[in-house]
This record gives sequence, C-alpha cells and structure tokens, in this order.
Amino acid sequence: MFKITILFFMIINLYAVDAELDIIRKASTIPTIAISYTKDTVDFKLAKDIKILLQKDFLVSGHFDVKNINMSMDNISNSISYLDKKFSKIDLFLNFNITYNKSKNILLKMKLYDINKKEMVLNKIYSISNKNRYPFLSHKIAIGINDYLKAPTIKWMDRFIIFARYIGAKKSEIVVSDYTLTYQKVVVTGGLNIFPKWADATQTSFYYTSYDNLYPALIKQNLYTSGSRKILESNGMIVCSDISSDGNKILVTMAPNGQPDIYLYDINTKLKSRLTKYSGIDVGGNFVENDTKIVFVSDRLSKPNIFAKKIGSRGVERLVYHGRNNSQSTTFHDYIVYSSRETLNEFGNNTFNLYLISTKSDSIRRLTTSGLNQFPKFSRDGESVLFIKYYKNKSYLGIIRLNYNKSFLFKLKTGKLQSIDW
Repeated sequence: MFKITILFFMIINLYAVDAELDIIRKASTIPTIAISYTKDTVDFKLAKDIKILLQKDFLVSGHFDVKNINMSMDNISNSISYLDKKFSKIDLFLNFNITYNKSKNILLKMKLYDINKKEMVLNKIYSISNKNRYPFLSHKIAIGINDYLKAPTIKWMDRFIIFARYIGAKKSEIVVSDYTLTYQKVVVTGGLNIFPKWADATQTSFYYTSYDNLYPALIKQNLYTSGSRKILESNGMIVCSDISSDGNKILVTMAPNGQPDIYLYDINTKLKSRLTKYSGIDVGGNFVENDTKIVFVSDRLSKPNIFAKKIGSRGVERLVYHGRNNSQSTTFHDYIVYSSRETLNEFGNNTFNLYLISTKSDSIRRLTTSGLNQFPKFSRDGESVLFIKYYKNKSYLGIIRLNYNKSFLFKLKTGKLQSIDW
C-alpha cells in the first residue's frame, strides 16, 4: 500500500544555530492532486471559482503538484473507480459539491480520495453565510488537506491581509483581504488613512495613521465593531511600525519637533520613551531578539541604511553593508528582510530588491531579482514574506515562500498599494 508522504531532507540553515541563509532542498516527494466538482452542484460559477483558488492554494503551499483531469461525477455520494485511467497519474482526488441550506448558507461537501490506498481519507462539510468570503472557504479546505498529510503548516493562508490603497489625491482606503486579493472589504474610508498595522495576533483590531485633522493621529480600530479611538497624535508624522510579542507595547515613529525618531509606547500605562535621538532621520522600528532590541532605518551615514540598538542602551550597530539605499525592513526573531535600491536613475524607475540577513551572522540572501519590491512583511511563522511590487503603474501583492525559493504575485485591480500587513 502506497503511503503518501512529504519528505523534506533539507539543509535548513535559515533557522539553524549558525544562521546561514541558504536553503537546499536535497530531495522531496510531493503528491499530485486533481480537483473536480459534481454535476449536481447548485452554483457552478462559485464551484469553478473555488476550484481555481484551491489550485492556487496547493501551488503556493509548495506541498502539492496540481494536475487537471476531465472528471465530473453526478453527485457527491457516488463512489469513484480507482482503476479509471484518468487517475493513473495522480495520488489524490478532491471532489466537492455546493448546496444551500434552509438559512441560505453555503454548504460545501468534500471528499478526498487516496488513489494509491484506494480509499476515501477525508469526508467533510464546510459552511459559510457570506458568499463573498468564499476564498477563505477554499483556504480552509487546502489547510485541512495539508494538515492531513502532516506537511508544514499553511495556516497563514486563513489570515487577513490589511492594506492601504490610494484612490485619489489625498484619498485612501484601508482594506482587509485574503492573501490572493480575491476577497476585499473596505474598513476605513474618507480622507487620507495609511500605514495599517495589526494590533494583535487574533486580528481583531488594528492601528493606522489618520491625516484627517490638524495633526496626524494614530488610531486603533476594532475590525468587527468599527469602534475606534485615538492613541497618540504628533506634529509632522506618526506611524506604528511594530507590536511587541505580548501586544502591550508598540514602536512608533513620531516627529513632534520636525525630526523623526522612534518611540516605545506602552498601551496600558500610556507612557512613551524615546529610543533614538539622532539629529537626522530614524524611522521604521521593528523588534528583534525577544523584544530586547530594535532594528530601524536611519540616514546617519548620509544614506538610508539598516541599524540596530538594544532597548535602553545608547550604542547603535550598523547591520547592512550592501546597497546604495536600504529604506525598509521587517523582522522575525533574529532575521531581517530589507528593501535595497539597486539602481540610481534620476528620471526613471529604480530597481529595489529584497534581501534576507540575520543578526547572528554576516550571510545574505537575495529574495527578488528585478522590479520595484518594497514593504516586506514576515508571516507569523517566519516561513513566508509578503511584499508590494510595482510594475508598469500596477500594484501587486507578492508572497515569497522562503523554504521553496518560489514567489507569487497577485494583482490589485483598483487603486495603488501604499502599505500592507498580515
């Protein structure tokens, strides 16, 4: 009996003690999967959309080889013929149908067949009340099948992306979406509202910067009730760049006297302390090393670069010795991804690429090769990086799967991406 397994014999130096930043996939066996929906499905357009998203989910996961077969069964109760030649080159067959219950909720019944074992291995029913949220239905199915195979988690697919997009002069919206940008819901509108940042791991509330009043203000808003309150305001600018692991402290860039510096603000005590005191520009602070240290962008060497300092100390350490202009960064434990300008074009578009480094070594790994790649954000498990790519006046949400050396782009159809978080 064939047992479907995913074997990852890797040299995974990304998370090893020596913090080398190279991942070599020595050998892998991944299952092939085909997807179909039944002829008695009540909503064929929705079924087709879910099938397309499932194929994307499996592809992005890196754990499946997706195959297309011409197979459509009459109903979900029918059994399959394991000897059918259409199944000869696949390991898994996912079959589903869609119905509506009395409350008009969408019910998706799915069955997963292991062709090699010749048995049905999963039989589940999923339900959603809002049809517009069908992308998350797809993501949940993919996560469930991935979990059945005991492959590395892809639960990040079920998380919201939050982003700001420009829709006109001094006008922007803050939107929550799934990672493919298929589902989108505007949560803040009217005026100029930018730099959204999730306030906690549960994604129940978020921070953003509002320019609607005399002074820029940092606002905290509940995603589900839309209730909001002002946290801080500052002359010049104010941006929340990172949240402590317990959610009680935030790093804020403010310029009360015209010069931007990084402050640590305690949500509970409402006390803030200034962490940087350079006469130039210090912005974009991120926690590293169990929230004992910050990584930030500064022009203290005449051009923007990435620096670090321990909270409570005066000393500052330069982290990056590569690139002409290193202006944005994101952190996960001891690892940093930053955006670096590769060209110097005064009148045209410049190339910005993303690089991965560690605070524990001098190794460096390039993650992108061309285009304008900015605003990198680590996933909560540190295995993926979200970023914005601009190309031919269009905005794309990009995802880099670090352990698989693969990246994927999803186009924003309306507006221009300003910043993102997940």
